[in-house]
Amino acid sequence: MPKTPDELFDFLAGLGITVSTTRHPPLFTVEESRRLRGEIAGAHTKNLFLKDKKDNFFLLTVDEETVVDLKSVDKAIGAASRVSFAKPEAMMDLLGVTPGAVTAFGLINDTQGRVTFVLDARLAAAATINAHPLTNDATTSIAATDLLRFIEATGHAVIVLNLEG
Repeated sequence: MPKTPDELFDFLAGLGITVSTTRHPPLFTVEESRRLRGEIAGAHTKNLFLKDKKDNFFLLTVDEETVVDLKSVDKAIGAASRVSFAKPEAMMDLLGVTPGAVTAFGLINDTQGRVTFVLDARLAAAATINAHPLTNDATTSIAATDLLRFIEATGHAVIVLNLEG
């Protein structure tokens, strides 16, 4: 059973991580989320849940403005082949989220470590990162250093790459 947002917040609190969360109507795209600019300070994310032909899964969390070239990103992230978007069933099974709610916080549900996490260098350099807290009807603001601590506490390594291009 996937974790709930409240379980996520309890996990973060247990790590001594303070976050703030803003509720809003469900958002499914970066374009829709731009309506919140000015209300929520910090860097905003775009998340790509990808797989290669050997069923290796990758979660790329990038700045919303970053353009990722799916035809060449496989080499940078260490995929066994070209990558494509993973199916919603795999997203739910591994991250416990649905399309439109993909988030780095979903790694809390990947207890077997099947997902490789890649953070865009632009986001890693930000003071505050904004991401959905397992649902797309809220945005949680977290310090970039605290997001890295959260990722590591879930048992995942953090790979920081410049993914533009």
